[in-house]
Amino acid sequence: MIPWLSRTLAKVIFLAALSGIGLSGTANAAQPSGTVRSTHGAWSIICDTPAGATSEQCVMMQNVVAEDRPEMGLSVVVLRTADNKAEILRVLAPLGVLLPNGLGLNVDGKDIGRAYFVRCFQDGCYAEVILEKPLLDTLKTGTSATFIVFQTPEEGIGIPVDLKGFADGFAALP
Repeated sequence: MIPWLSRTLAKVIFLAALSGIGLSGTANAAQPSGTVRSTHGAWSIICDTPAGATSEQCVMMQNVVAEDRPEMGLSVVVLRTADNKAEILRVLAPLGVLLPNGLGLNVDGKDIGRAYFVRCFQDGCYAEVILEKPLLDTLKTGTSATFIVFQTPEEGIGIPVDLKGFADGFAALP
């Protein structure tokens, strides 16, 4: 896990790139404010030049909703840091998730681990990790992921994420 990026940077990236999670936590059908540059399976590359930025910023993202819990949606985003030294996997979960349990991840039925929530704002709570090579390779070669959020210590809610196109999308991420 990396230290939390500044609130301003996080908001600029998310406001520029996400079609969003509303206050109720449901996935919003509105179009992202940026331009969809390409689509790779279930993933989209979205680019925009946020106010005050000197250059275009791009992210690879997918919005998902739990099959049996339409109020439980996630925005899953992959981005490169401005200095191009790291890639980050950032997930926005709705308000109301149990923070101490973190965000679990399974890929193709294998437990990968947990990322802990680092901040909550009015649009939801953010968890993020650096995409180091082992995790990146797992996501590139996997077929399906399940992110797990908790509303109680005993109640995990699995939210499926399609990994089809992840490798191609990552390769296309500027």
